[in-house]
Amino acid sequence: MSDSNLFEQQRINRRRSILLIAGFLMFFAWIGFGGDAAFYLYTSDLPPREYHHVIPIFGIVATLLAIGMVWYGWRTGPKQVLWAAGAWELVNPGKPQERVLVNVIEEMCIASGLRRPTIWIVPDKDPNALATGIDEAHAHVAVTEGLLESLDRDELQAVVAHELAHVRNHDVRLMTLLAALVGVIALISDGTARFIGRGGARGVRLGRSGGGGGKKGGQLAAIVFVIWLISLLLAPIISRLLALAVSRKREYLADASAAQFTRNPLALASALRKIEDAAAPTASIHRGSAHLCIADPLGRRVSSKEGFLADVFGTHPPMAVRIARLKQMAYEYEKTGAIPETV
Repeated sequence: MSDSNLFEQQRINRRRSILLIAGFLMFFAWIGFGGDAAFYLYTSDLPPREYHHVIPIFGIVATLLAIGMVWYGWRTGPKQVLWAAGAWELVNPGKPQERVLVNVIEEMCIASGLRRPTIWIVPDKDPNALATGIDEAHAHVAVTEGLLESLDRDELQAVVAHELAHVRNHDVRLMTLLAALVGVIALISDGTARFIGRGGARGVRLGRSGGGGGKKGGQLAAIVFVIWLISLLLAPIISRLLALAVSRKREYLADASAAQFTRNPLALASALRKIEDAAAPTASIHRGSAHLCIADPLGRRVSSKEGFLADVFGTHPPMAVRIARLKQMAYEYEKTGAIPETV
């Protein structure tokens, strides 16, 4: 990848990271201040001696909480991803496959100009790999036991190059932060759904003129409350779709970068074919981290298709398309002696 394209990709990812954080803070501000608005409207027509909700305490608390969660996710997101996968750090490689892994990572660090990341092994028999971290100096690369057993050296080198490309392009910062924030939003939404399922919402009688504020204030409060509740329930779906859309666009660029690092596009094509042909999903990788992997760990068929639904719901581009692009790169390399940046 040329320096201009690399810097442009890094700039785009930095901007997306800022927008992601801003959107997360705005969502929590809405959760807090939206609740304040509903409560304010509900109490606005009450008699003077009754409680009137004027100070937006919910909004202030929710916004401060969101800032704290962004900071916590930024600091601990990579370790949380690895912990959730049950990964263990490879410090002293004992098995031949582990020594090969360390060797190819060191080789690809030289090729990509990166520092050596921390190496992790995920105890799962399905072949897969992921990269996480907040920057090039604090990067982590994890591979499953199944990947070490399934691939030859050239194929393993190509997969490692793909993951290091995500580090070099600053993809890992964006996607790790996204994984952490999506998880928080999903947790809040699940709690809201549980509250409704247990009948908690039946205890809220917004809009009843006899039970709270006046008729007009109660009706407005009910409308705001319904919008607030719907946004809580839809938030995890929207956030996950955002993660999937961002992820699919990254993979083609990382494939091309890996081909440039290794000068062997067919090795990555062969590795992707073996990963695709594996029978079982990667059980150790959970839904919130699926977009970090080189292949969809959930085994969903939508990631093997093209079209609008695949673009919306798939975590990765179709494997057949990725393999075809890499074969085209190999053809161009054989004909011209240069690896194209994209095909």
